[in-house]
Amino acid sequence: MTEPSGGSDRHRRPVVVPVLALVTLTAVGVVALLGGLDERPETPPPQLKAGQSVDLGQFDAQFIESTMTIEPAANQFAKEKRFLDVVFKVTNKTDKTLLVGSLPTDKSSGYSFGGALLKMTPQIKSEVGGRLFVLSKGVQSSQLHPDVAATVIARYELDGTATPPEQVTYDVAAYEEMENPLTGVVTWLVPSEGGFVGKAEVKKVAATVTLPVKQEGT
Repeated sequence: MTEPSGGSDRHRRPVVVPVLALVTLTAVGVVALLGGLDERPETPPPQLKAGQSVDLGQFDAQFIESTMTIEPAANQFAKEKRFLDVVFKVTNKTDKTLLVGSLPTDKSSGYSFGGALLKMTPQIKSEVGGRLFVLSKGVQSSQLHPDVAATVIARYELDGTATPPEQVTYDVAAYEEMENPLTGVVTWLVPSEGGFVGKAEVKKVAATVTLPVKQEGT
């Protein structure tokens, strides 16, 4: 006696359902692993090396080199000093003269061009801390004139017999023009996330730059 066609359907359905369930569970697992459909892995900032330039919004900066220098003792009662100098070529892209600014510290995020140098690795530990200045014909100053490429030095004094690093790496931020919605005033600021209750402020890294440290005389 011929079996009704409905019986054949009953034999096929149990096979189809588990396959669909397996595909659905696999898709859900992949989505969960990636953190949701709308989230994408962040693209790491570009990695630059000595001689390369980066657009920092308010400034253009070329990372020239990092060198070790020794300042001889001024007299028999003084001691020689050792410095790690990082050399930049910086152009102020605004139409106003700006201060070169200061480097970040544990208590301050720095400002102006100095504020774009978010973090240096390894950090140079010293009582004095890093110093930032413009160098022109052997004269130090603090001004960046509009549309003029200036030599800028970030100087870090090494304490005692501390061993200088073989290389240094900077996390660098780019300034953006942001308008205050209440006053309409436009200000150059480094974009950041967080800063609210329970969440630390994290500034956006535009690039990382690694420079080998040249020893004096090399």
